[in-house]
Amino acid sequence: MRKRIISVVVVVAVLLVLSGVVVHLSPRTTLTAQEASQMEAQAPTVLSNPLPMLIDNPYIIADIAEVASPATVYISVVWPSETVETYRRPFSAWDPFGSFFDFWFSDPFFTQPQQRQVTSAGSGFIIDESGIVLTNQHVVGNQGEGQTITVVVDAPGLEREYEAEIIGSDYSLDLAVLRIINDEGHIFPTLPLGDSDATRVGEWTIAIGNPYGREFEHTVTVGVLSAKGREISIYDQETGRPKVYKNLMQTDAAINRGNSGGPLLNIKGEVIGINTAVHAQAQGIGFAIPINVAKEVLDELITTGGVSVPWIGIWYQSITEGLVEQLRLPDDKGVVIMDVVKGSPAEAAGLKAWDVIRRINDRDIYTSDDVADIISQHKTGDKLLITILRSGQMQLVEVTLGNKPDYMR
Repeated sequence: MRKRIISVVVVVAVLLVLSGVVVHLSPRTTLTAQEASQMEAQAPTVLSNPLPMLIDNPYIIADIAEVASPATVYISVVWPSETVETYRRPFSAWDPFGSFFDFWFSDPFFTQPQQRQVTSAGSGFIIDESGIVLTNQHVVGNQGEGQTITVVVDAPGLEREYEAEIIGSDYSLDLAVLRIINDEGHIFPTLPLGDSDATRVGEWTIAIGNPYGREFEHTVTVGVLSAKGREISIYDQETGRPKVYKNLMQTDAAINRGNSGGPLLNIKGEVIGINTAVHAQAQGIGFAIPINVAKEVLDELITTGGVSVPWIGIWYQSITEGLVEQLRLPDDKGVVIMDVVKGSPAEAAGLKAWDVIRRINDRDIYTSDDVADIISQHKTGDKLLITILRSGQMQLVEVTLGNKPDYMR
């Protein structure tokens, strides 16, 4: 009897241990109401339907492309022919070594004039039914350069080439606004402008343009918004110096030569960016100017032909310990003017090199960023009251902000 009792106890103990192991490895699925509410509160929010538009309409991208393509245009630009001096090439069809002998034996000082015609091509999109087109400045150049601009529209009933003119452009922002010569009073299709600040990394993007000319016009590519706030530098052959782009949107939607100036759309069919550049040594890395950048200056481009950038005309830097000793300053507050640009508002106001800017209007200055921030909050023509320290004496100088020259932007 005693052995039987011991056996029963052992069996019960083993069962309890096993049940405990099972519960530990496989927690129960039945929860109390309190436990369920706690888990629900702690659980991350998950979208039950993250792509409702794509699921409800698998042809949403095709629909967007169908609507947006007629408002996306091909732009061709021809500049006046220019005469250039080129080496005379004594090459003839029957002499297969002509180029070889030309390279080694021709007279490098014997030149002859030749005519060269410069052309470019790109994309753009219509933002007003009267025929206002938004594109990149590097596609069309600046006003007054004598170029001939042709815009090809492929909208139903409007399919043909139109002459166009630049009504506004800005080199630093790489933006240009064209007006289609619309003597017939056509009503053109347009694209709605979205909000690039509201975009999210990972959302769908759709690029439409004319890569490599009209042969591949209205090419549609799809990707996602890969990143925001990118900065890149591209060598500009015209100016001979790098051109810096800031705050760009990055996308992996395929962008190629000729896509410049075309729209980057969201899944709602709104323009969120202007396709501008592509990383030449990578795949799937394209860049677009946020549409909000264009929206901020669009009216000014149309009404005045350009974008004014407030400017004083000084080179300056924050004060270091070395400058405190060198200039015998009481402290390191302010910024020191290193140089004054000739013909600038600063020169007209009497500012000089080694002046220390201590205050602008009612704001104390501590770093060079403070100066740049104050200037950016004003516009051309505004007056600034600048407190400077010169030769140990405080002085007040009034400076009228000018428009920063293009070559310095």
